[in-house]
Amino acid sequence: MSTKLRNAFGHFATGVTIITTRTPTGDPVGMTVNSFASLSLDPPLVLWSLARTSVNFDVFQVATHFTVHVLGTEQSPLARQFATKDIDRFRDVTTTLCASGVPRLDEYHACFECETYARYDGGDHSIIIGRVFEVDERPGDPLLFYRGRFARIVTD
Repeated sequence: MSTKLRNAFGHFATGVTIITTRTPTGDPVGMTVNSFASLSLDPPLVLWSLARTSVNFDVFQVATHFTVHVLGTEQSPLARQFATKDIDRFRDVTTTLCASGVPRLDEYHACFECETYARYDGGDHSIIIGRVFEVDERPGDPLLFYRGRFARIVTD
């Protein structure tokens, strides 16, 4: 069932994000995520989910802040880099520190700086909700993930 279910889920196109935070000792952590969604305007909340098997699971379970970077079509190499295991994902990536101390990538289509609001059990994932306290957006077209590959949509 899991392979068939995964394939069926793949028919739903999603945006592509990179989510960053810091370890308790201050090291930057980031990963490519496509399970991001808006949740509420009042209060301003977003959500995403993280597999319990992720090497970043423990870090995000204690993180008080994180930043979501929605990627544009030109940022697919960045998405691949942050999805690759056993490398320095921040190598050759320019960042600035948010007021919360979380790294913000210089390249993004939209950016949401968040304080962790809640975490919930989601089966083999943890559902993480963030309260948005800063946003930014830039022109361009979004990067999508569809049927296991990056895809594009061109807007008018």
